Amino acid sequence: MVDERHTSLADLCIAKGMRMTEQRRVIASVIEDASDDHPDVEELYRRAVAIDPGISISTVYRTVKLFEDAGMIERHDFRDGRSRYETVPDEHHDHLIDLRSGEVIEFRNEDIEALQEFIARKLGYRLVDHRLELYGVPLEQPKDDPDDG
Repeated sequence: MVDERHTSLADLCIAKGMRMTEQRRVIASVIEDASDDHPDVEELYRRAVAIDPGISISTVYRTVKLFEDAGMIERHDFRDGRSRYETVPDEHHDHLIDLRSGEVIEFRNEDIEALQEFIARKLGYRLVDHRLELYGVPLEQPKDDPDDG
């Protein structure tokens, strides 16, 4: 049995019996290197073609779909009209999306996790999975008073 939490996408593909072409290896590497920004397919394509100019956008689309269907990456729709991707995380986390900049901030909060478990149990359920996405804008910072100082 392969420990999927600490295995590269390329190794997971091989373990799942997928044919691992060089272009798939490049795309897998690009996805793994994008751990901080949740890129869409267009951005994955831009990054992949910088490494291998022979990769087509359709190859990226097919490969992303293959990885998603195999449960190796997750698709997110953060209300910006684009499907964005990340590798399946080692640990569960939630997302805060800055509606002005589009930045995606990953976080984990034990109080939120406990509250979700409590709500599920109170309603007669055992929670098996969930996804939390918060959408916000930065708080306005008070402007310095020109008379201060």
